[in-house]
Amino acid sequence: MEHGVELEKRMDAVNLDHEPDNKVATSGRVEERLAKKKSERTTYLIAAILSSVGITFMAILAVYYRFSWQMEGGEVSFSEMFATFSLAVGAAVGMEFWARWAHRALWHASLWHMHESHHKPRAGPFELNDVFAIINAFPAIALLAYGFFHKGLVPGLCFGAGLGITVFGMAYMFVHDGLVHRRFPVGPIADVPYLRRVAAAHQLHHSEKFNGVPYGLFLGPKELEEVGGLEQLEKEIQRRIKRSNNSLE
Repeated sequence: MEHGVELEKRMDAVNLDHEPDNKVATSGRVEERLAKKKSERTTYLIAAILSSVGITFMAILAVYYRFSWQMEGGEVSFSEMFATFSLAVGAAVGMEFWARWAHRALWHASLWHMHESHHKPRAGPFELNDVFAIINAFPAIALLAYGFFHKGLVPGLCFGAGLGITVFGMAYMFVHDGLVHRRFPVGPIADVPYLRRVAAAHQLHHSEKFNGVPYGLFLGPKELEEVGGLEQLEKEIQRRIKRSNNSLE
């Protein structure tokens, strides 16, 4: 009996001796994870800035040169300009509905093997799901190129469509990747009330509380309203605000 008690005392002493080492090891692992997370965010931030600046610069330059080219000789095709900008707005809005349909019918169905990476913890700065952004860039580039190098109403419409897709893609990146998933800091847009609702709605998509609804992004709050999810939406908004405030303390 005395031998058993003595053995327990020795084991307790050994555990106490190693307790500081365990704390140091745990602290080291936490610091390592934080450093890795910071590195991933920095990498994605650099990629986001470079792509955004590059695309914005090229889009502005393309719009300027296309319309200055159209106005050569003193004739201004106002109908073509109106058609171009009208379709740009229409394409940007239409992309929301395309993204909603594709998200539900493709990404959560036949393309789940790719989209699944977005619903799992990320192992680096990028994920397989990012391929969809690249895929969507191809039609935008093709439409912009055709519209840029040709005159006329149809090329003008193509140019507008490509411009609208580009604008939507950039807005989607900043709101979805930056604001919702915090892959890079987004600054003051995080304080825009409606975008807070958009971010909270998309977070509920990842919780799958409403069978994946909402599948859209910018109209996500409206989708939740249609399935009776406004109460959960308000709770998620308050949770995100509280988390944001705690991170500032």
